Amino acid sequence: MPADLFPGFESHWIDLPDGRFFARSGGTAEAPPLLLLHGFPQTHACWHRIAPALARTHRVICLDLKGYGWSAAPEGDAAHEGYSKRRMGQEAVAVMERLGHAHFAVIGHDRGARVGYRLALDEPGRVARLALLDILPTVVQWRRIEADPRLYPHWPYLAEPAPRPETEIGRDPDAYFEGLLRTWTGDGTLDAFAPAALDLYRQSWNVPERIHAACEDYRAGAGPDRAADEADLAAGKHLACPTLVLPGTGFVGRGGLAPALQAWHETFAPQATGEAIASGHFLPEENPEATLAALQRFLAA
Repeated sequence: MPADLFPGFESHWIDLPDGRFFARSGGTAEAPPLLLLHGFPQTHACWHRIAPALARTHRVICLDLKGYGWSAAPEGDAAHEGYSKRRMGQEAVAVMERLGHAHFAVIGHDRGARVGYRLALDEPGRVARLALLDILPTVVQWRRIEADPRLYPHWPYLAEPAPRPETEIGRDPDAYFEGLLRTWTGDGTLDAFAPAALDLYRQSWNVPERIHAACEDYRAGAGPDRAADEADLAAGKHLACPTLVLPGTGFVGRGGLAPALQAWHETFAPQATGEAIASGHFLPEENPEATLAALQRFLAA
């Protein structure tokens, strides 16, 4: 990891049942703990523009989720439970416990936000505050895709049975993943990404096992993740912690803050607050100033 991305942060390798996980931590040991969870197809490097500032007031832990970056990328199972957000949330808890934190705040982007809200629903005593960057609940997302298949075509594609997506993407991973990044940024380019961070994303997604892991992540989204959402909706389960919804105006927030916030109010977070960020999908890299300011206000409330 280039030192200038996370100045002063420590490196951690943590052994769990599914393999070795990588995390970085910064900030004073006595500060309130804060877990940052990245999304697809990135790594913990996506936080490099805001993590140092957050570490002035918090003990910040940036984790590579299973299958991404430098964390383990085991083969998926038939039911896709290994890459379910429930299992990944349990792994995040295990990492935090190994680092000495039983109760902590969570900021998640994209897939990391799905891990974050599943963890907060499953283990409400763990999460002090939860910020969700540019996502809708998984069950809502699938319902919208089924109503209009043109929405988010990568969801059903990556969830197709192995090995078709793995084989096709593996022919030119940079073309596929960089194409997604360009499509999801506000300006349609890769200019928002620091070269050192982009190099780390490329290192990760060019590994065949990690291409498979990304597909398993989405297969879990279509299977156990959606099933867990449906069960919690039927049970009337809600997030117990203060929750912040931050949609990007060029992606989830194209229709403004109200529709995104309504999706959470009608499902798992009836008391959630929100703020639209002028950005494409990659808020912490495209508009780190506004993203950081919104998060700092939320964490200090």
